[in-house]
Parts: sequence; C-alpha cells; structure tokens
Amino acid sequence: MSFAGRRVLIIGPGLVDMAARALKGAIIETIEAEALSGRWTFGEAPELVLIDAAGSTPEALAGAIANLGRAPTPPPTLLTGAQLPVALVRALMRMPRSDVLEAPFTEADLAGAATPLMAAHIAPVQGAPSRCWSVMGAVGGSGATTIAIEIACALAARLPGPRRVCLIDLNLADGAAAAYLGAPANMLLVRASQAPDRIDASLLDAFVSSAPGGVDLLAAARDSHAFDTTTPEAVLRILEVACQVYDAVVIDMPRHRRAWSLDVLSGSDELLVISELTVPALLAARSLAAEIETELPAGPPPRIVLNRLAKRVFGPAPSMVEAERALQRRAVGGVTSDWEAAAASANLGGPISELRPKSRIVKDIGDLVDRLLSSPAQRGEVEAKVA
Repeated sequence: MSFAGRRVLIIGPGLVDMAARALKGAIIETIEAEALSGRWTFGEAPELVLIDAAGSTPEALAGAIANLGRAPTPPPTLLTGAQLPVALVRALMRMPRSDVLEAPFTEADLAGAATPLMAAHIAPVQGAPSRCWSVMGAVGGSGATTIAIEIACALAARLPGPRRVCLIDLNLADGAAAAYLGAPANMLLVRASQAPDRIDASLLDAFVSSAPGGVDLLAAARDSHAFDTTTPEAVLRILEVACQVYDAVVIDMPRHRRAWSLDVLSGSDELLVISELTVPALLAARSLAAEIETELPAGPPPRIVLNRLAKRVFGPAPSMVEAERALQRRAVGGVTSDWEAAAASANLGGPISELRPKSRIVKDIGDLVDRLLSSPAQRGEVEAKVA
C-alpha cells in the first residue's frame, strides 16, 4: 500500500529516520511519551502511532498507551523494542488495533507491520456518495470486460482523490479482468464467505491489486466451483465496503443469474448491457433489458451500449438505426470496433487508454462516461422505445 500523505505520530526520536524510509511519503510528527500523556487532545488523530520502547521509561510509555486508549477512536498503534515488559504489552493489547514488532528489525519489517494497521484505519469517502456502475454482456464475447475496464480508467481520469475507482470482477469462475490488466487476482471471497461480517476496509485493502490506468482491482483467481462456495452475504458485503472506500465502483457482472445478481443490480447507479451488432446479440440484449425492468421496476434502468460498431458505412452489420429498431429502444452509446487496439491491450496487459490512447474505443468510451456523468439514470425510469 502507499503511505503517501498518511499521518504518523512517533513517540521517541529513535524511529524517525527508519520510519521516514520505510513509510515513504508519510507525514511524520514526533512527541515524547510524557508530553503525550499530558496534552494529547485527539483533534486530528494520527493514522498510525509508532512507539519506540527504548526511548522512554516503562511508566511513561504505559501512561501514553493509556491515554491513546481513552480516545473516542484509538489510533492504530505499533510498539517496537527488545525484551518488552509484559505489563506494557498487555496494556497495548487492550487497544482495538495494535501490534508488537520485536527488535532488531529492518525497514521492510516496519513497513510490513504498519501496513495492516494503517489499512484498517482507511476512512470512508466523504462528500459525494460513491457511484456504482454495473456492466454485463448480453451474450458471451460481447466485450463487456473490455468496456468495464475502459470505463473504470475513464472514471479514474475524471475523479480526483487518492482512492478513486475500484474495478470488481464478479465473474468468479472464469473472470478475465486480471489477465487483461496484467494484475494479480488477490480477492479470496471463498475464504471470506466463512465470516462475511469480518469483511472491512482492512480486508478489502488486502484483496486489492493495483492495476494500470489508475484503478484498483478486486478479482479472484479462476475457480470452477467459486459460484457454489461463495455466499451472497460475502459478495454484497465486499461491494458495500468498496462503496464506502472508493469514489466509484465498476462491476464486471456475470451474464448468468446468480443468487446475488438482482441485489447487486438494484444497488447500482448505472446498469449497462453490452451488445454486439449481430441479430442474436441484439435480441438477447432486448430480452435481458426487459427482464431486468420487470424484476426491478424501481431499480436503475438498463442502458444498452452497442459494441464493435463498423467503421465503414456499408457492410453486413446492422447500422445504429437498424440495431435500435431490433432492440425496440434507444442505445445510450456505441463503441467503434478497433480489433488491433483491443488485441494489443489484452496481449500486453493494460487498458487500451494507456497502450493505444488514440484508439476510437478510448474516445467513444470517454464520451459515454461523460454523458452518463452529466445525465445519471433515474431509478424506475424506462428507456425510450423505438417504433
């Protein structure tokens, strides 16, 4: 994880130099244990407190730990030192988030011990509520994963903040988002299903992979049994926490219905159905959109995106007008076909927006994202029909 901009308070001067190297970019302040005991007001609580046991007497350290524990939300605390007094360690263990790092230790050891403590202290995004966009293909091979990736990258370029966009691949059995982005698949939802109530920001941070394009990725390794061994409670909880942490969440949805599918769709702000310009795909998209409208009458309206539009005027593929006639509704947008850019992205591992930024795919999806941001879906609204 990145320590840039994170507030770290160090009790005792002995750790300052090592912490500055281990927690690169962190905002570090120091204080003596005696001063903390007397004047700490918790007006701006640090995101981590590092205590150097060699820098003060056990009595002063015990007083500092007690004062930390009296805060309304005690900050994560890491105690370091050799041959630590048992009473001091026991006092520390009463803190809700704490750990001990025995000396001698390296910078890597310090960073490794600090990471889970600071991850647990990630605050929910303040201000505007998180946006949640679900993307699903009307048929297999419609390009839904590619479009979900490019939408996430386009949102990341448009939203400020350090934790902007999370792409979540819920194709648990055979998801391809991690392979497309060349990022590890760290999400262990099968294991988390054993205790879904324990899924929090700390566990989310452990599951997240940093991906190209300025997005974080939540994806599971391919597992043919994952849909059977992952509980709906775990899926919905991971989405709930992600929406608390990120400005925007983009979900690559499985095409086939799961026990949690309608719950995920009903909680989304935008629902995009991706269709190719073939008659079977258009008919499938029309049926899927109608099915969602029937089962979620008060949910977000399904909006259809036509993928792989032909560049040429004449050809065997239906035109946009003909496609909308087959859909019996307007499409919210279209994405021009660029096979070479899409193949290069998949083979090299990264979004098209980074590897082929001048591709028409990038422009079309950027225009789509701008359109949806400026005109968000109204819940319960039905898309305009085409006669």
